[in-house]
Amino acid sequence: MDATMLLCDHAEAINGKLYIMGGGWSVCPPGPRNMTLAVKILVPWDEANEEHRFRVSLMDDAGNIVELGEPPKAVVHEGQLVVGRPPHIKKGTPLDVVLAFGFIGLPLASKASYRWQLEINNEPVCDASFQTTEGN
Repeated sequence: MDATMLLCDHAEAINGKLYIMGGGWSVCPPGPRNMTLAVKILVPWDEANEEHRFRVSLMDDAGNIVELGEPPKAVVHEGQLVVGRPPHIKKGTPLDVVLAFGFIGLPLASKASYRWQLEINNEPVCDASFQTTEGN
């Protein structure tokens, strides 16, 4: 499977389209931070009508899942998706799935590097890296 992920201030997935505000950044002040991941997944034709599990995780620069808050909790969102084949689409055409994952008040450290990773069916498919500045 192929996917694209974009860091945004805000995004919504409505009727198969992504509506994005403040998208495409890779540097932000330290937290608390609000952000949304805008994701477009291309599901292969022959994998339609099957359940696919996904997971987005915030990772540190060493590849560990970040735990934030009190008590610390892993910054992860998991779910599943099933995409059907719409009528009148040419056989073999990849099928679009758009998703938006919002995260509110992430207490991000100063001068740190992070990476969001998207896995589908336990396989990494894309990531989006960013770093925080020294101060607000």
